[in-house]
Amino acid sequence: MFKRILVANRGEIAMRIIKACKEMGIQTVAVCSQADQHSPHLKFADKSVCIGASHSSQSYLNMQAILQTALQTQCQAIHPGFGFLSENALFSAMCNQYNITFIGPRPTAIKLMGDKSNARQTMKKAGLPIIPGSDKTMSSLKEAQEIAKTIGFPVLLKATAGGGGKGMRICHNLEELEKNFTEASYEAEKAFGNKGLYMEKYLIDGRHIEFQVIADSYGNAVHLGERECSVQRNHQKLLEESPSPVITPEQRDSLGKKIVKAVQYVGYQNAGTMEFFMEQGNLYFMEMNTRIQVEHPVTEMVTQIDIVKEQIRIAANHILSFQQDQIANKGHAIECRINAEDPENNFRPAPGKIVRFQPPKNIGTKNLRLDTFVEEGYTIPSFYDSMIGKLIAWGETRSEAISILKKALEEFVILGVPTTIPLHLKILQNEAFVQGNYNTSLLKKISL
Repeated sequence: MFKRILVANRGEIAMRIIKACKEMGIQTVAVCSQADQHSPHLKFADKSVCIGASHSSQSYLNMQAILQTALQTQCQAIHPGFGFLSENALFSAMCNQYNITFIGPRPTAIKLMGDKSNARQTMKKAGLPIIPGSDKTMSSLKEAQEIAKTIGFPVLLKATAGGGGKGMRICHNLEELEKNFTEASYEAEKAFGNKGLYMEKYLIDGRHIEFQVIADSYGNAVHLGERECSVQRNHQKLLEESPSPVITPEQRDSLGKKIVKAVQYVGYQNAGTMEFFMEQGNLYFMEMNTRIQVEHPVTEMVTQIDIVKEQIRIAANHILSFQQDQIANKGHAIECRINAEDPENNFRPAPGKIVRFQPPKNIGTKNLRLDTFVEEGYTIPSFYDSMIGKLIAWGETRSEAISILKKALEEFVILGVPTTIPLHLKILQNEAFVQGNYNTSLLKKISL
């Protein structure tokens, strides 16, 4: 097992990785930018190193600075978390060159599956249905226009190298396509260092379903069931739950087996997520995220499997510690992403000082979990994602999980910046959500 791991991320996910390492007896080195030098998570690491200026391009995306820090602090491995360099095949390859273990897939798998356009075609070959769209990354606006004419509007432009809604635009006609192509390319390059875009037919008012997978380097692979991620704003997830209210045990078993075979087909290892769009009962593969997901806690709550620890074990060349028939999904879990945003103003980020931070009672019990790095007095910087933390509730039934989460949100006090807590309460009280009869258009029907 590793003696020391460098955590190449920030905020909530950095804290999550540090905690997992501590429980495994592994030392941690946390890197930070100038804007994050006073981030609360740093004091939980064994050592912290400032690696650059506030902008992520000069710090969290600075591969040489991160690798040099790992070497200087004698780290045997790097955990990239999510975002930043987590799906960067070059960085994974550079880690190998420096004899540092990248806690994630091999460079070839990241390049194949992390490139969303390549992943679509690979999964099509592996037997999974895909949404109609471009066969590869588009080289020009002219090519995008020709493809759009073929598949028909509306279409969705998506960054081939990333996620989180960055580099994504809906286009209803050729005029919007021309405007959005340039904007999406610029946004993708800024966020991921890759301006490549691909196109999909935009399917309206469906459901976003994803399957958690994990595989070792010995050919063993499993799925941990699905997550429902249809509550979204601006193509970014706001609330997730597991299991999905609409996936039957038969569907879960049937699709799960196909997904595991697809994972083995590409020789994938470590944790990953297969994302699907569900329309009229049919599931279409959209993309694979070759990293840990923001919403991984809901899966952990229903399976009692620590995905981050399993990532570390697999990277240390251990065999997968469980088989498919040993995974028992029990109960229901729901996660709210609590962001420093103003929902009434198009979810505008709201950096600033948190003057009061009072979490709900019963955090740490089997029913309630809070993943955060924030503490009272912390000032949220303007340079990064606005997520304060994730509140996750578990119940024997879905209705119990909803009830527990509502009570916890009502108890949660955050003052100094606007947050998404009031919106989460409205979602949990919405009849369509309560009945499980909702899709990606849910927020359009909720008065903010």
